[in-house]
Amino acid sequence: MVVPTPLIEMPLFPLSAVLFPGGQLQLRIFEPRYLDLVRECTRQGAGFGVCLILQGTETGAPAVPAGIGTMARISDFDRDDDGLLGIVAEGGSRFRVERSRARSDGLLRGDVEVWPAEPALAVPVEFALLQNILERLIETMSPRWRHAPRSAYDDASWLGFRLAELLPLEPIEQQRMLELNDPLLRLAELRDILPRFQKG
Repeated sequence: MVVPTPLIEMPLFPLSAVLFPGGQLQLRIFEPRYLDLVRECTRQGAGFGVCLILQGTETGAPAVPAGIGTMARISDFDRDDDGLLGIVAEGGSRFRVERSRARSDGLLRGDVEVWPAEPALAVPVEFALLQNILERLIETMSPRWRHAPRSAYDDASWLGFRLAELLPLEPIEQQRMLELNDPLLRLAELRDILPRFQKG
């Protein structure tokens, strides 16, 4: 008998970007509803859910979020020169939104099912090119991962999520990579996309 995973209630932050497990997001907060979200999460030591916007925008009326997102925890915050609140959030587990509702101020809250972490799988030799490409991308684009241990590149999930972050994919393509539950299938799809980025 399969025991259903209990649902967790959390605020949702629809964005025009995808956050991956282990990834990092930098946000500037100015809308009252999201300032409330930051206060609530900071006070309770809780996280919030990041979902790609499928319809609508980041400001104004509540947007329609994707059904699969990533839990985020605030790791740092400061005030920008213009007085806006800046936060850094770290990506954790993925989740599926089972139900969502909007508060009177437009803040979305969702009942979510948290997904387990993907199994640790070694990167097969046929994807060695992807390891080399990620190393080059990190050297030029991402100081955050510059000192990642060599063992990280041998983890299929880590490799796939980092490539999905750094390659110039469309947001809906990044969402597809987030939703895949097979790390090797994700690598295969990324490998098949690569010719698009090769200079002719």
